[in-house]
Parts: sequence; structure tokens; C-alpha cells
Amino acid sequence: MPKAIRISKTGGPEVMEYVDVEVGEPGPGEARVRQAACGLNYIDVYFRTGLYPQPLPAGLGMEGAGVVEAVGEGVAHVKPGDRVAYAGRPPGAYAEVRTMPASNLVMLPDAIDFETAAAMMLQGLTVQYLFKRTFPLNGGETILFHAAAGGVGLIACQWARALGVTMIGTVGSDEKGALAKAHGCAHVINYNKENFVERVKQITGGKGVPVVYDSIGKDTFIGSLDCLSPLGMMVSFGSASGPVPPFGLNELASRGSLFITRPTLFTYTAKRADLEAMTADLFSMVESGKIKIDINQRYSLKDAGQAHRDLEARKTTGSTILIP
Repeated sequence: MPKAIRISKTGGPEVMEYVDVEVGEPGPGEARVRQAACGLNYIDVYFRTGLYPQPLPAGLGMEGAGVVEAVGEGVAHVKPGDRVAYAGRPPGAYAEVRTMPASNLVMLPDAIDFETAAAMMLQGLTVQYLFKRTFPLNGGETILFHAAAGGVGLIACQWARALGVTMIGTVGSDEKGALAKAHGCAHVINYNKENFVERVKQITGGKGVPVVYDSIGKDTFIGSLDCLSPLGMMVSFGSASGPVPPFGLNELASRGSLFITRPTLFTYTAKRADLEAMTADLFSMVESGKIKIDINQRYSLKDAGQAHRDLEARKTTGSTILIP
């Protein structure tokens, strides 16, 4: 019987259980996938802790890659034997085999292996929509990107360099700063040693930046606003340090008529045509060598709890995968 991670209550990593699961035949619009690898992302922590509510008991994990075993009625874009990858709801990627909406699946090019695919789908598509759609970058801009040595961050470093964008990245240690720089980050700020607002102002000659991409949340939110130039855009796409507390709209007015958005990947990929176009862009960047996916941590699926502990303790860099 296949194994999977399940939670019956929210809480710390200890609530995750490695259990046997029954995986039946796919229903209409579904596919059954035997997974070769699945990705670890901070959104998994949000579901585990209950920050993002879901009916319980439930699975965890939003991305994976493997081979289609069977498809249900009405599924035509994939077939048994196809190599596929995905990033999307519902959670449940922490599994050897799963039945899932076939609409999430995209065909995987031969040049991209399963582990790379599982490590890059959610994080790579996140950078794609942030840079191409939320605040489109044309080249020549200077931007601020928090957590530059994480999975999303290292992809962002490389994508920014490919676009001709000067990226200022924040990190938590000198070692992470060196890693971000090696991947194309033009300026790194160790927030444990420096005030990132002051450094951004120094780097930009007091002008600030037109956009901040912030996945940290509570700890960096106001500082991120202070880094923006007038009419700048605050892109708050995560809450690693906790949810952003309520704030008054005058905070935006007093800093120069700022804009703010709280996007999610799943809104941007809701239409199949958008998912396919975004995935094609990501695959092209990886196949061309402009972006290299760094898998710096691998855990057995049964050790998902330890993977979560290390992620929350900020011990990880680059991408992390679980091996069923």
C-alpha cells in the first residue's frame, strides 16, 4: 500500500504522520500519478499550522513530478506513461502515489529530470509571475527581493540577471549572501548585521526602489514600504515571519502614493492557457541554462517533519525535495 504524509490536526512538525493510504482509480478530470519527487515550500508550513485552513484530515505538499499511471474520464492532455510535473491545489504532494486534478499537470521536457522539476515548479512559477506579470520587469530596474538565498530567491537572482535587472537581496548570514551573489544578486544585505532600509537607500542614492518582493511578512513589511520610491509597488507574497498586521491606508499615502498587492500563484495559473504559457517560459529558462535549480537538501518522505524543522529554522538554502 502506498505511503503518504497526513495530518489530522494543525500544529508543529510532529502532527505529520507517515501512513498507508488507499489510492483508487481517478475520477472524471483526474489523474493518478506515481511520484518520483515532491517539493518542500513554506506554503506547506502554512497549511500544517492552520494559517491556511483546510478540511482535516488532509495531505500536505503543493508540487511534485512523476509518471501518470491512469487518467479519468475527460482527460485528454496527458495519458498513462507521460512524464509530468505540477504545482497547485489541493495539497497532497507528500505521497508516493496520488490522485489529483489533471488540469494541474504539465508535460515534462526530456531535458528536465524529475527531481529538478519537483524542486522548481512552485518556486519557479512564482518568480515567473512576480517578474513578468505582477510588476513586469523590462531590464534596467533596481529591485529589492527578500530571502534571496532561499528556493524562490536563488531562482529570482538568476532570472533578474538574465533580464538585466539589478537585484538587491536580503539574507540572514554571510554564507547565504555569498550564495545569492554567486547566483546573480548584485547587492546583498545581511539583515542580522545591517539595517536593510538604510542600505537600500545608500545603494540607490536615496531614491529607493520601484518594487519590493517580500515573502517574509510581519518582520519586514514596514521596512519594505520605507524602501520604495514614490508610486512604488509593494508585492507581499508570503508570511514566513507571520502575517502582516493590520495597517492604515495612510501608510501608503504618506510614503508617496504607494501600491500594494498580495498575489498568489494559484490565481495566476487558474486559467489553463496561463499555466501553459508560464510553464513554457520557466522550462525555457532552465533548458537554456540561464537558470540552474539548486537542490541543496534532500529528505526521505518519512522524514518530512525534520525537513519542516530545518525550513522553519532557516537552515535551508535553495530548493528542498522529498523522495518517496
